[in-house]
Amino acid sequence: MFTPCLPMTTALRPTERSFARRIDLTSLQLFVAVCELGSIGKAAEREFIAPSAVSKRLSDLEATLDTALLYRHARGVDVAPAGETFLHHARSVLLSLDRMQGELSEYADGVKGHVRIHANISAIVQFLPEDIGAFSKLHPQLRIDLQEHLSGDIVRAVHEGAADIGICNPQAALGELQSRPYRQDRLVLVVPRKHALARKKQLAFADSLDYDHVGLHSNSAIYLAQNRAAAEAGKTIALRIQVTSLDAVCRMIDNGLGIGVVPDKAFALIRGVGDLVAVPLTDSWAQRDILLVARDFATLSVPARLLVEHLTAGALL
Repeated sequence: MFTPCLPMTTALRPTERSFARRIDLTSLQLFVAVCELGSIGKAAEREFIAPSAVSKRLSDLEATLDTALLYRHARGVDVAPAGETFLHHARSVLLSLDRMQGELSEYADGVKGHVRIHANISAIVQFLPEDIGAFSKLHPQLRIDLQEHLSGDIVRAVHEGAADIGICNPQAALGELQSRPYRQDRLVLVVPRKHALARKKQLAFADSLDYDHVGLHSNSAIYLAQNRAAAEAGKTIALRIQVTSLDAVCRMIDNGLGIGVVPDKAFALIRGVGDLVAVPLTDSWAQRDILLVARDFATLSVPARLLVEHLTAGALL
């Protein structure tokens, strides 16, 4: 199996050095193009190279690996099982090179470091604008690349090296990733002020299931927790509509499309969208930890470690 990178402390064995020398970047690019287009001819046309040259490079790759990567037929090519694995690593190598080029080019513009963060919507809405804003004022020469993703996708991105740091809920299976506490939030039920549940001081989520709900997308941590709670109560969620943002949940509720669950601090920030009230949920899962995750905090770059120290300074506030 082709390994895109090895720890700097690990010496390459002679066979590994020989393998690395026989794999060139042009062949990787051509292989990815052929897999994406399903045709050697189309890949050759896109990459401005003769089809025979593409075919020769692919054959050389297969000879180097001593296994078939593609199944060739009259209509084009299909990716073999070994080819699927090779394609995953080839894309990872090419992506890393693109990022290396982009990050190194930033030094000419005065940027002294680059940290990639993938975070869930709850962290982005409630905490990260202030936290990253304060960090950027302290370290204006560092670039922060923040992207919103679902918790499961965040864990995968950190595992694969697409993100240096992840911020997610612990419901996502972390595997071998390390974690540190970042913040806590509490989920509340948002209802119109004139709703039958609006006067409740608190309630269990199961008591809301007789009413229509507005929910986030099905893979979000909040929706998954709601679904589990409904199943444990022997009920289902009467989900009238699903949206992709917390402010959209509140806007839909304000327009009479149901009631919904959002984090308390997010509601405090966006409650101006309508005449709504928040009722605290008594369920244990409504009190949530938000975690920082990394493959190894000790081996993060200096800029990433500085950011982690800054974020964890406010842990559990």
